[in-house]
Amino acid sequence: MTIGQITYLGWWWFRAKFFGRKAPLQSVVFVSDRCNLSCKHCTVYNHKNPLTKTYEQVKADLEYCYSLGSRFVDFEGGEPTLWQDGDKTIDDLCDLAHELGFFSCTITTNAQKSFKGSHADSIWVSMDGVGEYHDKVRGKGTFERLEKNIKESGHKAVSVNMAVNTLNADGVEEAIRYAAENPYIDKISINFHTPFPGSEALALPWEKRQEIIDMVIRYKKQHYPIMNTVTGLKHMRDLKFRKVCWMTNYVHTDGTRTPECPGSLFEGVCEKCGFCMAGEERAVVDLAPDTIMAGLNLRVKK
Repeated sequence: MTIGQITYLGWWWFRAKFFGRKAPLQSVVFVSDRCNLSCKHCTVYNHKNPLTKTYEQVKADLEYCYSLGSRFVDFEGGEPTLWQDGDKTIDDLCDLAHELGFFSCTITTNAQKSFKGSHADSIWVSMDGVGEYHDKVRGKGTFERLEKNIKESGHKAVSVNMAVNTLNADGVEEAIRYAAENPYIDKISINFHTPFPGSEALALPWEKRQEIIDMVIRYKKQHYPIMNTVTGLKHMRDLKFRKVCWMTNYVHTDGTRTPECPGSLFEGVCEKCGFCMAGEERAVVDLAPDTIMAGLNLRVKK
């Protein structure tokens, strides 16, 4: 990161901490409902009438987010690598984000389609376990394609994200070890299924979730490449911290804009939040050393 970018982050933190300014630091922009999978835990995809934004619509979204103060953007879907507007692809959206001044751009993908040569600064691959654990959630053969596309990507900043639910909870330890041993994977992030309406049955019992968090903390302390920080994980273990989810704003495929996680729109969802970024965001505002260092490392271009 440049001196100017680090200065901006310091100024952003100072205004948030001492003046209560609730400005986002990162944005999630959904570019399309189109997807090439029908994952068991997903409540987002729309196969019947998928919406896809135009290049100009995404540009307007990015300009809006930037004007709020956001400097990091994550393109999501559906499946963002499927996005296209004429001859423009997701790489053009990454280039656009950089041109507008965003410090970095991330793509979250299911890795069923090649992302070789991606212009994103970092890639997050949704990996819900190793082998059969992943396939149980996303469909037969999906892990094999994921593994192949990660290996062939040539990207220097590919990490995997696991959303733990009742189908794959017993595979977390194996997934952590797999990420550590795979030379094409930088880090693994652990999250938990958040019970949005229609998917409540996949949420873990509270005791099982705490047990897994304790195990992840043990691996983290053994220096396994886990993106979550100990501070953030401890927050997620009891969910008693004061949330600062306004640190991330969302722009949805239909153009709806929400100033924080859309989970806040559904009664009872925040109380069972599994998005571990919530714990990390709290730790950022509290200036927890492990979280600050992890965040800087994540955002530094490889």
